Amino acid sequence: MATKRIIPDPDFGYIILRSRRLARNITMRVKPDGLYVTVPPYSKTDRVMAVLSSYRERLLEDFRKVAVKKIDFNFSIQSECFRLSLVPSDMKCFMLRQTEEGINICCPRDTDFSKEEVQKLVRNAIIRALKKAAASYLPPLLRFWSERYGLPYKKVRITGARTRWGSCTATRTISLSCYLMLVPSKLMDYVILHELAHTREMNHGEAFWTLLDSMTEGQSLRLRAELRKFRFPF
Repeated sequence: MATKRIIPDPDFGYIILRSRRLARNITMRVKPDGLYVTVPPYSKTDRVMAVLSSYRERLLEDFRKVAVKKIDFNFSIQSECFRLSLVPSDMKCFMLRQTEEGINICCPRDTDFSKEEVQKLVRNAIIRALKKAAASYLPPLLRFWSERYGLPYKKVRITGARTRWGSCTATRTISLSCYLMLVPSKLMDYVILHELAHTREMNHGEAFWTLLDSMTEGQSLRLRAELRKFRFPF
């Protein structure tokens, strides 16, 4: 049975130690909320920390790349299909405003972005803006590709999923994540074509990839690899 120990750390916030029965070596992985370390059973914490110290600098470099960064007035999203900025406002409340340049989140001038509740409020506002933009942008794009390749679907849903770009049910209901608004348009098209291919081929067998390649000029695997490397801006 796995056991877990959580150790506060000035660099990573938390180091999460997990022992696993089948583990033979110490493995380390950074995530936005801390450093995750898997160790063999009965490993002594002092020894694990000693091993970790020799890798700390390299792990910190990786952690800085994935750590959740504070959102403030310097934050903006400038993707191909979605633009958003935070702007100071004389109002006492937060408000979303559509402009010709994109969406503005109007924040009181004296907003304290160091507060966790403010960070949560702003992140929720960004997600609302993403969902609204996705609901307007993605269904027509899905319809365009569906008609072009003769792959009909029954209905489309826009979700807030961060770990799954899209899905297709056996009844041909296609779900698309609002976070697709952040990726380059070629990857957005890839995800949509991927799900449309599932309306004909429900698995990831050879016929599925042959169909998807026919719609992506033979680039389906390269596009999939590129999508897997995409990192969210917040």
